[in-house]
Amino acid sequence: MIKSYIEIIKDSPLFYGIKKEELFYLLQCLTPKIHSFSKNECIVNSGESVDRFGIVLEGEAIILKENSEGNRVIISVVKKGDLFGEMLVFSSRKIWPATVRVQNTCKVLFLTNSDLIARCGKMCPWHTAMLQNFMNVISDKALLLNKKVEYLSIKSIRGKICSYLLEQYQNAKNNTIILPLKRNELADFLNVSRPSMSREMCRMRDEGIIDFHLSTFKIKDIQALQSFCEY
Repeated sequence: MIKSYIEIIKDSPLFYGIKKEELFYLLQCLTPKIHSFSKNECIVNSGESVDRFGIVLEGEAIILKENSEGNRVIISVVKKGDLFGEMLVFSSRKIWPATVRVQNTCKVLFLTNSDLIARCGKMCPWHTAMLQNFMNVISDKALLLNKKVEYLSIKSIRGKICSYLLEQYQNAKNNTIILPLKRNELADFLNVSRPSMSREMCRMRDEGIIDFHLSTFKIKDIQALQSFCEY
């Protein structure tokens, strides 16, 4: 089964710069396991003790925090090729702080923490390259979490929306963008109520700043969007 997903695995940031034929040898040093999950199934629950991390091969999942009242905040969305759980590999704490829930049917490649950390008995250079890539992944994830904190620190709903849309615009390098989150998920991600967020989006549309249909947004006034990000 690994062979059928080798292209996806190769394109994961964990294996950047490692050739396909080298990747087959590297995987022999590890103990990869592929698991399938159904829609809305939890891959990992908050509070579980897990000694592995995952790479999404098919579908997507959301990483979220939920309180006792059922309110949730979406931390991130992981899609094909993305990693999750990697922040715990070198941590002294092995308890997952968040829940990973499947959006639709999902396949995940799991690698154990010990296989990643342990020195390869064959002393293959690809293992060293993988470790270097892993440190890059952790650094990038830390920057993303910092961005999440920025969203939470913005007081106005419009400021949150504008900051998020501006980031998506910068990533896509296009005035027309497709948001990776559904409307209710975006509200959870920005930590605002969906009705309030929808009303603010409609006001921005009426003011000629943006236009949208479902998850497709068109930025019509980039300067206005940038100005509201300052508040």
